[in-house]
Amino acid sequence: MAEKRRKFDAEFREGAVRIVAETGKTLAEVARDLGINETTLATWVSRARQAGVAGSGESEELARLRRENLQLRRDNKELAMERDVLKRCMVLWVK
Repeated sequence: MAEKRRKFDAEFREGAVRIVAETGKTLAEVARDLGINETTLATWVSRARQAGVAGSGESEELARLRRENLQLRRDNKELAMERDVLKRCMVLWVK
């Protein structure tokens, strides 16, 4: 026999998406805790992200972290070049 489909209200769906976004738990953990199917929760999270509902503050944080990461990579590259120049100078100075 086929099981009857369960219906979840919008408040429950939003709460589940918020748990995934705020706690950092995996989809599988949250789905198991709530007693729902993992793919169902993944669909809700995906729709919420597309709609911009889940983590509007997260998108700002993500953009800030990406900018910071880019700057750190540039700094790291520049420092590596400076280090290489100093190594070459040291070799020439020692000889």
